[in-house]
Amino acid sequence: MVIQGREITHDDIESIRRLVKANPYWKRTRLSKELCVLWNWRAANGQMKDMACRAFLLKLEQGGYITLPPSQKSPDNSLRNRSIPYVSHQRAAITGSLDILAPVHIESVESTGLLGLFKCLLAWYHYLGFSGTVGENMKYMIFDRERNPLACLLFGSAAWKSAPRDDFIGWDADTRKANLNLLTNNMRFLILPWVRVPHLASYILGNIARRISSDWLLKYGHPIYLLETFVERERFRGTCYQAANWIYVGQTKGRSRNDRYATLRVPIKDIYLYPLTKRFRETLTHEA
Repeated sequence: MVIQGREITHDDIESIRRLVKANPYWKRTRLSKELCVLWNWRAANGQMKDMACRAFLLKLEQGGYITLPPSQKSPDNSLRNRSIPYVSHQRAAITGSLDILAPVHIESVESTGLLGLFKCLLAWYHYLGFSGTVGENMKYMIFDRERNPLACLLFGSAAWKSAPRDDFIGWDADTRKANLNLLTNNMRFLILPWVRVPHLASYILGNIARRISSDWLLKYGHPIYLLETFVERERFRGTCYQAANWIYVGQTKGRSRNDRYATLRVPIKDIYLYPLTKRFRETLTHEA
C-alpha cells in the first residue's frame, strides 16, 4: 500500500515496530526523525521530510499496524486535526443523570448536515481519530435536549474474517462471503470527554440497535442482522457493550480486521456481537 506518498511493505512495518520496541523512551518526534535518517527520506533540497514522516506514522497507527509512544501534545495540536477543519462546539461539563438530558436525540449524520462536526469530534477526541470511510457505513451523532453534542458512532464494513464470530454464526467460507454485507462493525464509539453521565453509553447502544437496520435499509436497500465490535483489551473493558447485552464471543489473534493474508500484527481485541433478530442465524447461513 501507499501512505503519505511512500510505498509501504510488511518488512517496513516490522522495522518500525522493532525501532519502537528497541527505544521505549523515544517520543514521536525523535522516532520520526530517526526513521527519516534510516530511510533517507528527504525532500529535493535535502531537508528531512519530518512532518511527512510524522503523518505517515500516525496513519499507520490509525490503521492498527503499529503502536506509537503516547502523544506529548494536547488534542488541539495533534497532526490529524490539521487535515480536518475545526468546527466550533461547546465543551462545558455535562454531568448528572440520563433524566436531565432527556429527550436524547440520535441523528444520522448524512441527513442532517453534521458531517463536518462529526469528523472534527472524532479527529480531536477519539484515540484512533477519523480516517475516512470505505463502503457502506452509517454515522450517528447524539445530542441532549439543549442540542449539546454527547457522542459519535461510526458503523462500517464488517471484518473479513473472525473465527469466534464466524463460529457463533455458523459460517463457512462460502456463506460468509455471500452474507458479510448483512453485518456491520461499530468502528468508532466516542462519548465526548466532558460528558460524565452514568449508563449513557449503554443507553445509546440500545437505541442505535433498535433503528440501525431500518436506517441501513433506507440508505442501502438491505437490512442488517448482526452488529460486531472489537474492543482493544489493553485500553478498555467493554463495560458499556456488556451492559447493553452485547455477547462476548472471544478474542482476535492480533491481526488487522481486514487482513486476509495474516501478515499484520495488531493489539489483541475482545469481540462482541449483537444480533438484531431472533432468527439471524437462519438468514446469515443461507447461501444467496
